[in-house]
Amino acid sequence: MPDIEYLKKLALRGAVNKTVKVSSSEFHKHTGDSSKTAARKLKQMEEERLIEREIVPGGQLIKMTEKGIEILKNEYVEYNRIFSSEPYTLELEGNLVKGLGEGQYYINIPGYRKQFEDKLHFVPFPGTLNVQLSENSSALRNMLLEMPAVRIEGFNDGERTFGGGNCYPIRIEGIEAAVIVPERTHYPSDLIEIIAPVKLRDTLKLKDGDRIVTRVKKQGTEGQE
Repeated sequence: MPDIEYLKKLALRGAVNKTVKVSSSEFHKHTGDSSKTAARKLKQMEEERLIEREIVPGGQLIKMTEKGIEILKNEYVEYNRIFSSEPYTLELEGNLVKGLGEGQYYINIPGYRKQFEDKLHFVPFPGTLNVQLSENSSALRNMLLEMPAVRIEGFNDGERTFGGGNCYPIRIEGIEAAVIVPERTHYPSDLIEIIAPVKLRDTLKLKDGDRIVTRVKKQGTEGQE
């Protein structure tokens, strides 16, 4: 089990986004351990690939790896569950960005379109609203996968196979919509796609860079922006 306290102390010193210089004799003051214990734990974290470390005169240069950062993100998600004032609500926040234009193609495929209509009870506009999540919301996105979803099944149209995915119903300023998460996608994990029965950009007068806040309700209760 990784030492969360050490990861937190390194993150607070800036090791998430940059390389920081740390000496074991100084670092132990922040953890309460002896300098010998601090040195041993830092070496262990390097062996577990939670940090990258280089020994230099007067200390060591340390930067957290993606693996170490992911552990802290998961810790953040768990604390959010504990202290959230709305324990049954997941709030994702970010900025509107331009998509790759793939949404229009896939939404128009009959095998998908029929399922959206039957299961979401609306015919989606042929395109998606793409939101790049903030750093905090990117960590929370993992919680989305634990929430009740509307399943969109994969299928074969006789020429090629199309993968399935999950939809998470939401509302944006009174408009019913859904976050769609395909099983197979090359989109980065900090990007979500939203489908709706109208072109949200025009209806809500949105432009690239605008802040978007989406609340997804558990227990089948839809959120309101």
